[in-house]
Amino acid sequence: MIEVNEALLESVLKQEDAAADVIRETVKKGHAVLLKNKNHNISKPCAVGKGLTTKVNANIGLSVESSTIQREIKKMETAVAYGADAVMDLSTGPDLNTLRKKVIEECQVPLGTVPVYELACMKEKKFLSMKENDFVDVVQKQAEEGVDFFTIHSGITLDAMKIVERDERIMNIVSRGGALLGSWMIENGKENPFLSRFDDILDICKEYEVTLSLGDSLRPGAISDATDRLQITELLILGDLQKRALDKGVQVIIEGPGHVPLDQIETNVKLQKSLCNGAPFYVLGPLVTDIAPGYDHITGAIGGAIAAWHGADFLCYVTPAEHLRLPDDDDVRLGVMASKIAAHAADIVKGIPSAIKRNDDISKARAKRDWKKQFELSLDPTTAEKMRKEEEPKIEDVCTMCSEYCSIKVTEESIKKMAKKA
Repeated sequence: MIEVNEALLESVLKQEDAAADVIRETVKKGHAVLLKNKNHNISKPCAVGKGLTTKVNANIGLSVESSTIQREIKKMETAVAYGADAVMDLSTGPDLNTLRKKVIEECQVPLGTVPVYELACMKEKKFLSMKENDFVDVVQKQAEEGVDFFTIHSGITLDAMKIVERDERIMNIVSRGGALLGSWMIENGKENPFLSRFDDILDICKEYEVTLSLGDSLRPGAISDATDRLQITELLILGDLQKRALDKGVQVIIEGPGHVPLDQIETNVKLQKSLCNGAPFYVLGPLVTDIAPGYDHITGAIGGAIAAWHGADFLCYVTPAEHLRLPDDDDVRLGVMASKIAAHAADIVKGIPSAIKRNDDISKARAKRDWKKQFELSLDPTTAEKMRKEEEPKIEDVCTMCSEYCSIKVTEESIKKMAKKA
């Protein structure tokens, strides 16, 4: 049974429409999580799960080829400024330990990591020569530092690697963590340490109040691979692991695809909720087509909106740079905004009162041509106001698209005339 941190619950209530007792029971059942490590001092912890607003995560991180600590910190700041509810440090480059510690110090929203990346980047040891204890030790180290949630790829197994070998996917393993663990298992002829030592990892997470985000190592990386045997095989394992975690009092999120066609998104969400006991669902996109390099923040937002509508709880942003290069600061902004739009669109149909009210309030401001109020209520007030000022209309209360032919104003004046004649 999950023990609810009451102080943390009180903090997240400010962001939600749900009552404390409702969230408390949802967390206890494993249908929602409270993201915060007991060693991480943050001003904006968040809750993810059933009945709550759809949350958005933004990824940052050093790469071997490019980036600096300063650049990644700036990207973190941009992500939070534009509304990211959480940030993940996916560093695989030099100085990843330095960056993680700095992000923990400065980031005011929950921070996630993928511990296996640190193992892969260690200079003093070769990854394929790592021992089982190394996998547990890196989790212990990062938990002590204050990481709030971990992506742990416990669902990829030796048996799954045999399916990978003979399967006819267009793209095999597209998860970096999954590929690394697959290579380690093949090299050593041993089971995935994140599975064989799962209980040790749970003990660490319990001690530091870390949430486990069980990674989808075998997610589809191409539309035609979606909802296949590999993906579902792993999902079944993750459902069993979620039960083990809850029995030990550890919160769990389940990660999901990936690249999924429109007509399979609802099925994917319902499968996850059924097989994983209603655990919060964290999806990358999903991307609904593979043909839009440079615009995958849009393909991801389309899929994210549909996934969240049908019950996904946490959207991992996708930037325009997806599949092409390391994102820059503007990519981060666009990725966060696209996912925030998707999340809000889903929250309206989920019946979240604050989302419906905000949407109605901006519509009322638009009807009155109250530009100031529209900017205040918009997801990105700075951009909206900048666009308005770039081309000031001659008539103050309309825009330059319709000008004097503004349908709202024309109708308003017609109604006034009708009232006078009555």
